[in-house]
Amino acid sequence: MTDARFVTSAAELELVCEGVLACDSYAIDTEFHRERTYFPRLALVQVAWDGGLALIDPLAVDLRPFAAVLDSDVLAVLHAADQDLEVLELACGDVPRRIFDTQIGAGFLGLGTPSLASVYERWCGVRLSKGPRMTDWLQRPLTAEQLDYASNDVRHLLAARDAIVSDLDVRGRTQWAIDECEILRTRRRGRRDPDEAWRRIKEARTLRGNARSVARSLAAWRERRAADLDLPVRFVLSDIALVSVAQAAPRDRASLDAVRGVDRSIREEVASAMLAAVAEGLAAPAPPADEGAVAPLERDLRPAAALISAWVSQLARDLAIDTALLATRADIESFLRGDDDARLLVGWRAELAGDPLRALLAGQAAVAFAGDGELVIEQRSNLPLA
Repeated sequence: MTDARFVTSAAELELVCEGVLACDSYAIDTEFHRERTYFPRLALVQVAWDGGLALIDPLAVDLRPFAAVLDSDVLAVLHAADQDLEVLELACGDVPRRIFDTQIGAGFLGLGTPSLASVYERWCGVRLSKGPRMTDWLQRPLTAEQLDYASNDVRHLLAARDAIVSDLDVRGRTQWAIDECEILRTRRRGRRDPDEAWRRIKEARTLRGNARSVARSLAAWRERRAADLDLPVRFVLSDIALVSVAQAAPRDRASLDAVRGVDRSIREEVASAMLAAVAEGLAAPAPPADEGAVAPLERDLRPAAALISAWVSQLARDLAIDTALLATRADIESFLRGDDDARLLVGWRAELAGDPLRALLAGQAAVAFAGDGELVIEQRSNLPLA
């Protein structure tokens, strides 16, 4: 049986908040489901701090008072924090003011998007059992196995963070990790833009003319309805049905019922809303396929992208940094396009890779083999081979 406190009342939650606020840092994790909802449904919040470990039941207690902890200067330690931050923002109306993500920290020490189990084993000497990760966290009561598993998600997280930061300090990379965690913390979350929902449907992006315009209008309606009903968008209308309706552009209920994938039993008000979305799409100009999309890389720069990708991968191996942290393919293409917000132009990425690459593109440096298949960027001599 876990030694964690199971919190089911406002008074117990207040005690947890007081304990955490008296510390310098706390570990936090969440369990949630989103398979059958539009928004993630929070099922459990695990919190550990110096001298305490609590499992907060959001089905029994209002989590909004926990916002006082999130908005404090106490450091929140998480692992693979992105979805947890989304869930906390929905439940508490806020995200932590300061975070440290152990997955990011470990990435600056050579691990590629490591699991929590990998982090615990390397820095804490602790092996986690696989446990009931895919279980139903909304059931009550939770089993002893579930409680143990949930507790272990945060039990050693502060110790892991301390060990990771110690290694980062030795390599002079602590600030890099802190900066990257802040980028993650401040990333925009929340509801997706309904007017851009059609771009996530592969088949819709290939439509032309009125069909594309109807797809945009219908996808926006689907997105809004899914959010209002808190259902996955596929429960409102499947992608296949949406594209089929966009191509058929039905004007009345009988024509709508004849479209492949459309449920003929839908209520009249739903059918009317779909037909209104079709009419709106027919009346609007078709959106350009590339509007809002990232511009493709020019053909003459594609060989440079391939060469730079190889060099970046090697640099990441040499420095023991997760390649995806240093630069993704999208980062490289953004740099080559000259985007103002290219990540390789600022901070530690510019120092490690961006500055040498700028010299390469300016003709001031060249890429050469250095033996054993390794690539190096070195000053260009401008001397002919013969």
